[in-house]
Amino acid sequence: MKIIQDVQTLRERLAGAGSIGFVPTMGFLHEGHASLLKQARQENDVVVLSIFVNPTQFGPNEDLDRYPRDAERDQKIAEAEGVDYLFYPTNETMYPLDMARVTVRSGDDVLCGASRPGHFDGVLTVVSKLLNVVRPTRAYFGLKDAQQLALIEAYVADYFVPVEIVRCPIIREADGLAKSSRNVYLSETERAQAPGIQQALQQAKQALDQGVPVETVLDRTREALQFEGTTIDYVEAVDYPSLRPVTEQTTTILLAVAVQFASARLIDNLLYTRGA
Repeated sequence: MKIIQDVQTLRERLAGAGSIGFVPTMGFLHEGHASLLKQARQENDVVVLSIFVNPTQFGPNEDLDRYPRDAERDQKIAEAEGVDYLFYPTNETMYPLDMARVTVRSGDDVLCGASRPGHFDGVLTVVSKLLNVVRPTRAYFGLKDAQQLALIEAYVADYFVPVEIVRCPIIREADGLAKSSRNVYLSETERAQAPGIQQALQQAKQALDQGVPVETVLDRTREALQFEGTTIDYVEAVDYPSLRPVTEQTTTILLAVAVQFASARLIDNLLYTRGA
């Protein structure tokens, strides 16, 4: 595995490389990231992993400075998963002029976008830059960040970016908690509460299967997420991947939640297909 920090060197190494699988991350890798790398390894000639804690997607009161980092561990995981090139750019490499930004036209004012203004502008800006640097055949993203994934898919389609976006399933702990780099922030008590998020979503799925109206399901889910010492950021249902309100014509519903613990904001979701 080669570790590369500058754009030109990476482009030179990838010239004529065949099919390229790309996994963009902010590091502190876990089994969820590893699953993306495994799939990329199976489906491509070359695998590129990027690790960059992107400052433009963090708000002024968010956890940029304390976002967990462990470069040595990340490199070991990358090597174990067969990564060919680890792209490790600096802020100066990714934002040499610090001027241009990608702006989300729609879909960023619901779910995480409602409470994190500008977040998805930052996400799409860095994803746009990374796709232009790597020029992959396929790029792999997890459904845990379902809103992010939908916006990236829309961006790629709208701007005719020549890459296949591959949706990958959520990877979970044995007790159902979605894998996340921010799980390390949870106290022992919070860690015991956190699997209740997935349990609430599964109860919601069962209710939808029984024909319970969506708004009633959302109310029940909010009640189920009333953990002591936490605040519910949102419990919402939207059409997927349009992120528009659910209608009678909606085929796939994204039921998504965000819960704020003392030191960590956890998100989770499920995709529900009517009539499936």
